Amino acid sequence: MLKSLPQTDETLLIRTDFSDEAAWQALRTAVETPSEDDFLAYVHVVDDPDHGDLTAEQLLALAPDKRLLIVADRTALTAPGMPLLTVLRYWDEDEGEGDHGELRVIAEELWSIENNISLANMDWSEFVDAAEEDGVFRGF
Repeated sequence: MLKSLPQTDETLLIRTDFSDEAAWQALRTAVETPSEDDFLAYVHVVDDPDHGDLTAEQLLALAPDKRLLIVADRTALTAPGMPLLTVLRYWDEDEGEGDHGELRVIAEELWSIENNISLANMDWSEFVDAAEEDGVFRGF
């Protein structure tokens, strides 16, 4: 049985790759360091091996009340820029069912997506449209 995710008002940053502790600490430092304009992603870090290798779908099932999840997976810990996986849950009115979107964001720009989606200042599509050809959002 999978361990449930914490109940918190902050966006969850969930570690799913446990292969490189130094890379994880570097990623945390990048996420927890304010931007030049003093913006910061407000995240609750979940660092529990019970969540190792879980998929976005599995994590969404463990956090039914969350709209946005951030995943620190193998790609986030090994690729340049530490591109975290952001997962947005949404409801498709036409289909009558829930679904989700996924987008990678470099660690130093996580604040932009987390702040603006959490506060409903911007639409998910604005970030998706601003992503580069490789599917990674690196800022506006």
